[in-house]
Amino acid sequence: MTDLLSLPMQELTRWVTQELGEPKYRAKQLYDWLHKKQVRTFGEMSSLPAALRQRLGETAFIAPVESRLKLESQLDGTKKFLFALGDGNCVEAVWMEYHHGPSLCISTQVGCRMGCKFCASTLGGLVRNLTPGELLGEVYEAQRQTGRKISSLVLMGIGEPLDNLQNVLTFLDILCSEEGQHLGYRHISLSTCGLIPGIRELMDKKLGLTLSISLHAPEDGARSAIMPVNRQYPIGELMEVCREYFAVTGRRISYEYALIDGVNDTQEQAAALARLLEGQICHVNLIPVNPVAERETRRSSRAAVERFARRLGELGVNATVRRELGSDISAACGQLRRRAAGVTPYPPPSGA
Repeated sequence: MTDLLSLPMQELTRWVTQELGEPKYRAKQLYDWLHKKQVRTFGEMSSLPAALRQRLGETAFIAPVESRLKLESQLDGTKKFLFALGDGNCVEAVWMEYHHGPSLCISTQVGCRMGCKFCASTLGGLVRNLTPGELLGEVYEAQRQTGRKISSLVLMGIGEPLDNLQNVLTFLDILCSEEGQHLGYRHISLSTCGLIPGIRELMDKKLGLTLSISLHAPEDGARSAIMPVNRQYPIGELMEVCREYFAVTGRRISYEYALIDGVNDTQEQAAALARLLEGQICHVNLIPVNPVAERETRRSSRAAVERFARRLGELGVNATVRRELGSDISAACGQLRRRAAGVTPYPPPSGA
């Protein structure tokens, strides 16, 4: 069975003409039904002959992604989705409202093998990669649920995007195609913990997307303690490739820095971070770390966050504290999936 949502236009055309023996224009019709009308069944493709629809049902499928749970913030309109996949696995996505339009943060894997010590997504390890069709399914299902089209996309949910790079690239090719959503690459942000080979491949492709580096510490000892990936790709090598990325693409890099109480939030570490980034045209996103039931990490106090941000500013680093959205539907990335599976208990009601 062929996963049609995972086929870019050129591959779909080849499949339709060679495997089905249909004329080329049928591929354009099929692509339109899949990616513009975003139907979920072949029966809805009314412009196709009934015999062709039946044959499609016998030889192909549309990757199923369905909303199992939706939490909506009463404070800012943020929506958190738990999406069920065809094999029963679940992933998460977050719909965020901004003045420039809605943004969607999606998952790229079921689970994660990066092992970051403050993250719920990596608990239980990596189950599998998402296919391009499932990645698209997250976008299309979120748009069905909200009745609106996204204006920007963030690959920062469950999983490491560069650990599933080929599927992610195919997904982006389809999403950004003129025949599809036609979303501009400059409206896409991809977050990585620092897989250098993947960064180099993105650099060579010059897609124009925003690269976000999950840094979280300014020196190897502290970073390796909370991010095992640093033992393979240490900070010095990561900074070198980040400078190359900017030189080749001209795109400013964003560094994510989750502030963890007593781990990476001192004034000395702020100064070390400023020295590390000296000379780079970049931006630092400071994030009070999300509390995770199974983790010992705790978020820094508001005063510590403000001191850290102020120190970076004094040292000439462009830094902001990320605005927290959906605080009344708290479910740090990866936790909603585990709670639905009965692995992690839901928190007690407020005031309990």
